[in-house]
Amino acid sequence: MKEPKRWLVVVVFAVAMAWMEAAVVYYLRTLADRIDPYQTEPLPPVAGLASVEVVREAATLVMLFLVGLLAGKTWRSRWGYAAIAFGVWDIFYYVFLHIITGWPHALNDWDILFLLPLPWWGPVIAPVLIALMMTLWGTLASQWDDHYGYPFRAEWKAWALNFAGIAAALYVFMKDAIRVSRQGEDALRMMLPGHFDWPLFALALLLMAAPIIQSSRAIYAKTSRLKTAPTIAGKSSCLNQPS
Repeated sequence: MKEPKRWLVVVVFAVAMAWMEAAVVYYLRTLADRIDPYQTEPLPPVAGLASVEVVREAATLVMLFLVGLLAGKTWRSRWGYAAIAFGVWDIFYYVFLHIITGWPHALNDWDILFLLPLPWWGPVIAPVLIALMMTLWGTLASQWDDHYGYPFRAEWKAWALNFAGIAAALYVFMKDAIRVSRQGEDALRMMLPGHFDWPLFALALLLMAAPIIQSSRAIYAKTSRLKTAPTIAGKSSCLNQPS
């Protein structure tokens, strides 16, 4: 199977998983009477569901990684397909949740993004921006894997910046939860964030974009060399012809 078809298969899988995720979240939020999570007691205790939901979130991440592992041929393309799966899944999750419930009403609506290891809070646009970046990098890594000219591990500097950005973004998402975490589980359930740290999140996005920038430069350089190679070969053949 050629890479564009692999890309399409991964995207279709991610879209299907997004509908399933939106449906499950719809069931859970209907049960908890919290379609819009940003209200008093956003995480009401429902017997037996908390631990099950945490494991379900972890299982979802494993499934998204494994589809990338199966689709790719090299480690770069495997991580690329996994990033595509996660990015497309996250974007279409909000699309389908809006279709099913009418929420979110706008991209600046607050949402609970994950529960591991503490509740992540952020406006809907924040994870969507990260998902778009993941999809873009994953497409570059999977569709132009042969344009890099160096092993995946050689990109460690770009990935060090990326991981620093991820750490900063995680801190922004969990800052309020970290603040009240010592007060116990009830405080985490009742906590509502009041301010999103956009300057720090913008810096996090810039750092996370490092692999995209490096990939784009590598692909552009290889494409330019491929375009100029026939011209150089043609000139050489002309020079070698007897007069």
